[in-house]
Amino acid sequence: MIQHLIGGGLKGGRKGVHAEIIDRVRWSGMFEKNLLAGKRILITGGATGLGKSMGKRFLELGASLCICGRREQVLLESAAELRAATGGTVETFSCDVRDAARVELMIEEFWRKGPLDVLVNNAAGNFIARTEELSTGAYEAVIGIVLMGTIQTTMACGRRWIQAGRKAAVLNISTTYAETGSAYVVPSAIAKAGVLAMTRSLAVEWGRRGIRFNALAPGPVPTEGAFSRLMPVKELESLAKKRNPLGRFGTHEELANLAAFLVSDQSGYINGDFVVMDGGEWLQGAGEFSHLGELFTDEQWEAIKPRKRPASDAGATSGPKK
Repeated sequence: MIQHLIGGGLKGGRKGVHAEIIDRVRWSGMFEKNLLAGKRILITGGATGLGKSMGKRFLELGASLCICGRREQVLLESAAELRAATGGTVETFSCDVRDAARVELMIEEFWRKGPLDVLVNNAAGNFIARTEELSTGAYEAVIGIVLMGTIQTTMACGRRWIQAGRKAAVLNISTTYAETGSAYVVPSAIAKAGVLAMTRSLAVEWGRRGIRFNALAPGPVPTEGAFSRLMPVKELESLAKKRNPLGRFGTHEELANLAAFLVSDQSGYINGDFVVMDGGEWLQGAGEFSHLGELFTDEQWEAIKPRKRPASDAGATSGPKK
């Protein structure tokens, strides 16, 4: 198929065009265009990073999309971009998922236009730090977003699905160290372990009600902002690639396609699973950030120490779910 599209190879200065065609084929050719037709999907932290990439893919496959995040202007800009790119329907709601009352108001607002069919808990927060230097507030911030935010959105949707006897799917974006833990990202490790326990527990309890739960654990996938916080020293990027059996990072395309499959009816018998997409990195060495203690000097630890941000800027992000 690709050979047919690119015809006579790379002659005539057409390399850029051919590369674009190949990219489009790889992106669009995996599924039928109606894979998610008729489904209303909410992605928390869906205005940026991996959340935005998943949203775009869901729209391309026929879904209508709801996204939430803390920053209303970013939500509006992303929604407009996604509509222009796909022609799909995108609804927004400004929400910090740590706020239970606000989450309930958001779900009620989205439900007015029709019940949701899929929830993707993607909002997260994380940073690398020596654990003894963390304040209680640092734990509260990460656990509040990752664990409590996931609980609150899941309960708000779940109660409505159960009351209506409606089938649904929940996909929790996890991390490869949710099972093993990892040094230097302890608040995230605690929170992600809790989310994985909830995923497996409700897969059994609510599976009987027709509500599926799965967790997707990507390895490093470059995004703006969040990725740099987890790879604050440039040398870490090359080291991370060397530690990976495939010698590279994951792509947004790979994550979005896998997520689309897991929330679709085609994966209807997959329930309670922990799906790892990391090129084999987890198998090579558990605890993704544990090796940093052997690499960083005291000066480097000081340089990457998390700095306090204004309260208005604290909250969910949608970077590489670490």
